[in-house]
Amino acid sequence: MSIKFAAIGLNHNHIYGQVACLLNAGAELVAFHSPEEDLAKEFGEKFPQAKRVADRREILDDPSILMVLTAAIPAERAGIAIEAMQHGKDVMSDKPGMTTFEQLDEVKRVQAETGRIYSVCYSEHFETRSTVKAGELVAAGAIGKVVHTLGLGPHQIRNNSRPDWFYQRERYGGILCDIGAHQCEQFLFFSGTETEAEVISATVANRGNPDRPGLQDVGDMHLKTPNTTGYVRLDWFTPDGLGTWGDGRLTLLGTEGYIELRKYIDIAGRPGKDHLFLVDKYGAQHIDCTNVELPYGPALISDVLNRTETAMPQARCFKAMELALSAQKLAETGTEWQQ
Repeated sequence: MSIKFAAIGLNHNHIYGQVACLLNAGAELVAFHSPEEDLAKEFGEKFPQAKRVADRREILDDPSILMVLTAAIPAERAGIAIEAMQHGKDVMSDKPGMTTFEQLDEVKRVQAETGRIYSVCYSEHFETRSTVKAGELVAAGAIGKVVHTLGLGPHQIRNNSRPDWFYQRERYGGILCDIGAHQCEQFLFFSGTETEAEVISATVANRGNPDRPGLQDVGDMHLKTPNTTGYVRLDWFTPDGLGTWGDGRLTLLGTEGYIELRKYIDIAGRPGKDHLFLVDKYGAQHIDCTNVELPYGPALISDVLNRTETAMPQARCFKAMELALSAQKLAETGTEWQQ
């Protein structure tokens, strides 16, 4: 048995990965809503089985639709999620799930009141096979106890193909809230905690795009739990010559070894993505993660059907966004970015 789902808000192309995540696990996409004609046309051609509806209430009022996906403009995602949960739907949101603490508080309140599942698809974890494999290795004790994480999230800006909202701080939420949400969730996961974490320091800046004053093109944050520390750097400076949109990396330092992930490209020349390097007392090895199974989609469908919490603990989902929002606020305090 599987589920029927629908999409509301297609503004970020992560929606295609979100949909594929559930389709690959056996779910059925039945409808979508998008006020933007160009986005709707592309989505409809990709998924002709889904009916485009002019009013999203047609999706919300349909009891056969159990889950709503959204990759709307970041500042609008929380409102869509709240409305969906109030109509008895579970939710999978693109990251960031929200752009303000007020939205986070309201989403948490409605989730608790309705008992619905609110999941943010932190795709750099859930849809990245090397990250999943790293989780398996850490759980098996391959590098001992994790004591530090280093996450790098470089991105390619492609100015000519970005919509206006991408450059408006109040709409995309800031670089640490947006891209940083991925890194905050991975920090919590590999630190082995759902809630015990805090932001120690954070910065944001616009270093190379003065014509786009709302854009934060670089940022970093320093995180800690009672037993681990972590550093995150994010930017929009990936050069065109790399050959892919970003050289995302994650290094996990353990008491008995370390793991480094080159998630999207091995600049040393190995083809493909999802490269994992494990170094321990026995030596160094490269592990190709191409065939590692992704458990998030099947687990989320099972959670919807069985009212369980196996895809991701609800507390960790919210804490990751709390950390990202906290870092964003700290970085902007006393600066030109202060809201």
